[in-house]
Amino acid sequence: MSSPTTTVRPRPAVRLAGLAVAAVLATAGAFAAPPAAQAAANPYERGPAPTVALLEASRGPFATASQSVSSLSVTGFGGGVIYYPTSTAEGTFGAVAISPGYTAAWSSIDWLGPRIASHGFVVIGIETNTRLDQPDSRGRQLLAALDYLTQRSSVRGRIDASRLAVSGHSMGGGGSLEAAVARPSLQAAVPLAPWNLDKTWSDVRVPTLIIGGESDSIAPVSSHSEPFYNSIPASSEKAYLELNGASHFFPQTVNTPTARQAVAWLKRFVDDDTRYEQFLCPGPSGSAVQEYRNTCPSA
Repeated sequence: MSSPTTTVRPRPAVRLAGLAVAAVLATAGAFAAPPAAQAAANPYERGPAPTVALLEASRGPFATASQSVSSLSVTGFGGGVIYYPTSTAEGTFGAVAISPGYTAAWSSIDWLGPRIASHGFVVIGIETNTRLDQPDSRGRQLLAALDYLTQRSSVRGRIDASRLAVSGHSMGGGGSLEAAVARPSLQAAVPLAPWNLDKTWSDVRVPTLIIGGESDSIAPVSSHSEPFYNSIPASSEKAYLELNGASHFFPQTVNTPTARQAVAWLKRFVDDDTRYEQFLCPGPSGSAVQEYRNTCPSA
């Protein structure tokens, strides 16, 4: 991938009756919420309690299937592939649209589709209208893909249209920032090695996880991922993960640290599943991690 060029776009309780009863209940430890109450408090929780092993496995707890989407059957983007959990026994799912980078096809990062879907999401990996589309265009295409998923696709009945997210690699990552600004109702954004000429994202209100590569020479973290993260206001949930020694192309092969953190972020913010907060605060560490910063949602 050669260094791309672009133009800057215009920005636009039932009360307990009596102390004696309360004392008995307290002694029995009955003040813990029963399972039904816990489920009511978090109706979007899907899947078993998370573990490191679960997040680092090649597949999550949900069996998945996929279907191709022809460019001739959609408008606003170039088609792609949908990945979805085969069972809806636990209810509907949040959805994620993902864009590849400059000159790249969805196949360059397609491992992300079934990986994320297997944790309880409907995922559409898009083909862009042209391989040369810039970040602002890719942002619009991500939103068009989400609209197609929730309104016209054959899997729309599996999706909760109020719980949507975007992601992408390189210019697709820059596009996910564009989409977050254009549609602040999104629940999460996960730019991967994002590239964009616009360095200021003070209008991002969507919880955003940026993952960059320490050795990226195409979208160096010093001039892309880091300033993007720094410009997002502290009032917005955000995190920055920098992978030790990683090049610009780290999303184009199976990358466990990327998958682990992206899934944890999506589960926390799209599914409102606080069980995953343990993976965000204090966050990942180890030889694969050069740096991690975050606002920490429990803070």
